[in-house]
Amino acid sequence: MSRDKIACPPSKNIVHSAKVASLFHRSEEFGIRKENVHIDMATVRERKRKMVNHLVDIHLDHYRNGKAELVMGTGRFSAPKTIEVELNDGGIRTFRDRNVVINTGSRATLDPIPGLSEASPLTHIEALELDHIPEHLLVLGAGYFGLELAQAFRRFGSEVTHIDRNNRSAHNEGEDFSRALEEIFCGEGINVVTDTKINSITGQSGERVTLHGTRNGDDVALEGTHLLVAGGRSPNTSGICLEKAGIELTERGHVKVNERLQTTAADVWAVGDCAGSPHFTHISVDDFFVASDNIAGGHRVTTGRQVPFCLFTDPELARIGLSETEARQRGMPYRVTKLPMAAVFRAMTVSETDGFMKMLVDTESDKILGFTMLGSAAGEVMTAVQIAMLADLPYTALRDAVIAHPTMPEGLVPLLLGVPARAS
Repeated sequence: MSRDKIACPPSKNIVHSAKVASLFHRSEEFGIRKENVHIDMATVRERKRKMVNHLVDIHLDHYRNGKAELVMGTGRFSAPKTIEVELNDGGIRTFRDRNVVINTGSRATLDPIPGLSEASPLTHIEALELDHIPEHLLVLGAGYFGLELAQAFRRFGSEVTHIDRNNRSAHNEGEDFSRALEEIFCGEGINVVTDTKINSITGQSGERVTLHGTRNGDDVALEGTHLLVAGGRSPNTSGICLEKAGIELTERGHVKVNERLQTTAADVWAVGDCAGSPHFTHISVDDFFVASDNIAGGHRVTTGRQVPFCLFTDPELARIGLSETEARQRGMPYRVTKLPMAAVFRAMTVSETDGFMKMLVDTESDKILGFTMLGSAAGEVMTAVQIAMLADLPYTALRDAVIAHPTMPEGLVPLLLGVPARAS
């Protein structure tokens, strides 16, 4: 638990600073005049560090006030249910107990592209520690972090080129959402380059770097001063001697677990990214509850649970349940309704009218199959729909609800008034 805690809260801290910068640049739209705008990245970083230190102190207090012992060091299995730890302060300690939980997380994936590692690219770790604004940031990969940071650094003042090997951004979502997100990015001056395969990289990130690749059969060369790699995550499962404990891995290098998060070794459990769970903090937290309940004798499983998605671009992209792409792939018939954010009163009042919301409803019943929203406060609106889905409520329960005016969730009412009637 280091002072340079990374990932979710720190990145969202930086994203919010970029949002403030964006609002400042739009200030005249709100009747506020401005002069001499200057962004101090060292102060942006210090705000993030202050929050991280506060979070770390909270966790350390939990250890001090609880019954758990916190040991700082590098651990590896030396035998079944036995872990040897090389302590940060020197020395070695060995631990053995009835149950062992593996939660080693993941790291940024560096694809075997010639010249990539030699270019010393930024990952999520280094990008969150920048104290300056890159002149021209190349973002390689369309993972959540890459999309969020591409927009954030553009708003700080960087020229940004975002490169994706898929034919559209956020390709797992419906095509209309992908295109809308790309339009927003392009409208902010981000150069979105999709359907591009990078074959080699020359130069050094932080100085001058060039990505050589192909797009639609043509050779392309993309130049910038900094390179951020955001093409996925790899589990931290190597070097910890899992084989000495009888723990098997999957083909992709994750710890092999069943639906109860049990590994192939008795009384050894794995949770979070290293176990192949969806790479979200909220899923890792739920994994903890699944494993801890089962260690205590329960029978909790990960199968069938809802996985909420939330991309913290501006506006946010959030989804619960099936996307339209997934529904089509599964051959599931559905009714669809869609509403532009420009029709939501709250969005009008805060001048955040980009995007739209969409819901899929079963054709034979009124069951909600999925909800996706690209818009301000999408994560909060999605959660309202998720609760209805958890309660197995029909979409009509939300349609007929009295929702406070003017709020973003109020947009669910006109959205759901547009659900097509069941076929007779």
